Parts: sequence; C-alpha cells; structure tokens
Amino acid sequence: MSLFWRIFGLNALVLIAATALLLGPVTVSTPVLITEAAVLSAGLAAMLIANAALLRVGLAPLQRLTRAMTTTDLLRPTARLTPGGHGEIAELITTFNTMLDRLEAERATSAARALSAQEAERRRIAQELHDEIGQTLTAVLLELKRVADHAPPPVGEEIRQVQETTRASLEEIRRIARRLRPGVLEELGLTSALKALAGEFSTPGLTVRAHIDAHLPPLDHNTELVLYRVAQESLTNAARHAGATRVDLDLHRTSAGVRLRVRDDGHGTGGAAEGAGIRGMRERALLIGADLTLAPGPDGGTEVRLAIPTHSGRP
Repeated sequence: MSLFWRIFGLNALVLIAATALLLGPVTVSTPVLITEAAVLSAGLAAMLIANAALLRVGLAPLQRLTRAMTTTDLLRPTARLTPGGHGEIAELITTFNTMLDRLEAERATSAARALSAQEAERRRIAQELHDEIGQTLTAVLLELKRVADHAPPPVGEEIRQVQETTRASLEEIRRIARRLRPGVLEELGLTSALKALAGEFSTPGLTVRAHIDAHLPPLDHNTELVLYRVAQESLTNAARHAGATRVDLDLHRTSAGVRLRVRDDGHGTGGAAEGAGIRGMRERALLIGADLTLAPGPDGGTEVRLAIPTHSGRP
C-alpha cells in the first residue's frame, strides 16, 4: 500500500469513528453535562493518540532517512540503511542507498584521476627544480668559488657568505624536490622512505621516531604511495601546526593487513574543522579501501591511524 493510501486510511478511520459516535445513542445536552464532556474528551484524546501513534510508526523510516541524509559524508563511508517500511518508503530508501553507491564510486574515480594528475605534476615540478634550478645554482656556486679564490680578502669573505646563502637555497630546493617526488620510495622501498622522512622532519625542537615492522606483507605501489603521503601530511601537521616536540611513527603488520600510526604530543586539533590536508588524506585512504581515523592521543596531541586490508590495494 502506498504512503498516500495508508495516511488516507488512518484519517478515514478516525473520521468514521467520530461519525459513528454522532449517529449513535450518545447525545449532548445543553448546557453540556460534566459526564458528557468527559466522554467526548476521552474519545477525542483516544482518536488523537491513535492517529499520532499510527503516523509515527508509518513515518519512522522517513525520519531515519532524514538523519542519514544530514550526516552522510562521502569521505567517511558508513553502512547503508535497511529498507524499512512499505511501498514508497522502502523504494525511497533503496533509491537513496543506490544513489550513495553511485556517488561514492564517481567520487573515487574522480579523486583517483585528480590525485594521479597531482602526482604527475609533482614529479614534473620536482624534476624541473632538480635539473634546471638545481643545476643553475650549482653552476653559480662554482663560479662564486672561482671568483672568491681570486678576489681580495675582504671581498672574498663577502663572496663566501653569498656562497653559503646560495648553498642553503640549493639544499632547500633539493628538500622541496624530495618531498614532491619521493625518489627514495621508488628506489629503496617503503621502509627506507619512511625512515628518511622521519629523519628529514627531525630537528633540534622535534624528535621523530620511526618504528617499522621488518615483516610487512607485500604492498603494491599505490598502497605504498598512500602510506607515504599520509605519513608525510601527518608529520607536516605535527611540525607546523601542532607545536609538537615528539612524534612516533609506527608501521606494523596486523591480522587484517597493515596499520600506520602517527602520534604526536602537540596541542591537538582543538575541535577545528578539517582542512584540505586531512581531507586529502581521507581521499587517498578511500582509493585503496583503507580506514583513516583521527583522534586525540592517550597523552594529548593527535593520533592518526590508517588501517589497510592487504587485499585492498588496487591500481
């Protein structure tokens, strides 16, 4: 039975019951007696309660659907609603579930294209920084050294200071290029790449400790790249925004796959809205069927967890 006929039938029953009372032997005196008013009030209350109860039962699936619509986030897939109710309500819930499946699939496809293009652009920029600007600065350093060797002592000292500034700029460009294109990941593998990443972020004011399981299951390139980028973004947030002094980076094998955990001792997110970096991590996690969670650490700070089933990696 459709929703229209169900609501129509409920209201019709109430109206028929009211008409039956009017046509029955019950009469109303003028002025109304207390007993008659009590009977009418009780009958009216009973009809209203019955109508409200029946409508609540009939419309309860719509309320669940409304809550699901207002809380659904495509970056955080949840279990689908069970098609409850009858007729049009069950069809509406089924249609909503189908729409979510389609939207999540389309988002995953578009995100995969966008992230693939992003990685390609990062590789191109890193290559240009390394091959063009890096080589140019190297040539400038050599020329400055030649000039400094033939310059008078006061001028030579100033030129050497320029050399140091140029050398620092060259190292910064190389560091940026390594972050844009993790060559160590392609050449030496995930374990070496994560250890190098931890060493890169370690400073006198920030200690990064990497604990990586020696017996990780085989992982495809996309899964390794997601692990590296999530770890990189987590360390970046801890270093730049959290005010952390210690970060623990753990990658271990689990019964279901592998788990990455990055825990810092900073001041946490403070309930702030998720920025582009965190949403980017969520999109990367969805690409390989992983589960990303961000929560306060046991001793303060923030803990990022990425759980990856071993069967989830896909090209």
